[in-house]
Amino acid sequence: MEKELLNGILLGIITNGDNPEQALKEVSDLGFATCQVDVTTYSPELAKQLKNAFLKYKLKPNTLLCLGPGEQEWNFTEGPATVGIIPLQYRKERMKRLKEGIDFCNAAEIPAVHSHFGFIPENPGDTLYTEFIELMKELGEYALKQGIDIYFESGQETPVTLMRAIEDIGTGNLFVNYDTANMVLYGKSNPLDGLKMLAKYVKSFHAKDGLYPTNAMELGKEMPIPNGIVDFPAIISFLKEIKFIGEIIIECELSNQNTDYIVQTKKYLEGLIKSS
Repeated sequence: MEKELLNGILLGIITNGDNPEQALKEVSDLGFATCQVDVTTYSPELAKQLKNAFLKYKLKPNTLLCLGPGEQEWNFTEGPATVGIIPLQYRKERMKRLKEGIDFCNAAEIPAVHSHFGFIPENPGDTLYTEFIELMKELGEYALKQGIDIYFESGQETPVTLMRAIEDIGTGNLFVNYDTANMVLYGKSNPLDGLKMLAKYVKSFHAKDGLYPTNAMELGKEMPIPNGIVDFPAIISFLKEIKFIGEIIIECELSNQNTDYIVQTKKYLEGLIKSS
């Protein structure tokens, strides 16, 4: 299948990087030009294997997904106390993991590490907010010395809160992986409006769809693209309007999102990107 740069945009998927040869061959065989990788255990040997596999299959590395260790609950109730580096009980281990991920990116020539850093408090005077800013400054400066960027996964806070945090941290290498569905699932913003607020920081996307929450205890429901409320024609139109250059990564979290779904979604997004 042909791999194309479409109006400055590359399409990709998320893959496990523990077996680089197999994983990146599958990405290439599906016709994608880029991918995000998730790795269980970082090592110099695996970094070299990944680097070589990216070169062999002519794929552009997008980000290294770096999460954990420890419990993470993706909901409104336990999420704020378990996700990212804001919860005190997980900070030490997760800061260590993130620094190891930055080191791994440098060795594998992956340009950015990418994570859910936590439910960023809305109040800039909140102690958790000020502690978070200091932790992220430490990470940002650590990554900057190695030429690595850091991408925030969007959705667990409002766009303006994320923008404020990036600017308060201020290391200059902090950007956004904009998850179109997370803005909906967490009830934080209309995806297009949120994108317009964060556009100057957005370097890559998760193409995902969903519905807004219908009660205060549970996230909204994820849906296959384009069966949710994310307006992908409007999103893509805006990206072309601002001459966006970057990657759109198809994220598949529903159990029925198999290879057929990935190929179908790839064709759908290509059609939108190619249209005038």
